[in-house]
Amino acid sequence: MFTVVIIMALGIIVGYFLRNKSKTKSFIEKLTMVVIFALLFVLGVAIGSDKNIVSSLQTLGLQALIISLGAIFGSVLLAWWAYVAIFKKRK
Repeated sequence: MFTVVIIMALGIIVGYFLRNKSKTKSFIEKLTMVVIFALLFVLGVAIGSDKNIVSSLQTLGLQALIISLGAIFGSVLLAWWAYVAIFKKRK
């Protein structure tokens, strides 16, 4: 955990000094997307190669669907409440 914090702090420091360099910033943004896609691919390979996860995919899929729908419903409900409570009063 300490290593992760140090690496992140070093990244913040380097980013601070490179923030005004547009070419470097553009390259880093593209590199970030490539690395994220690579991490997602490797995660997919790890999940696909795990026999326990693949065998219980139906159950996990249903649970994931229920959790996702609950999160979406909760987000919409909270956004509607915030709109009514905050923005309607300004009019």
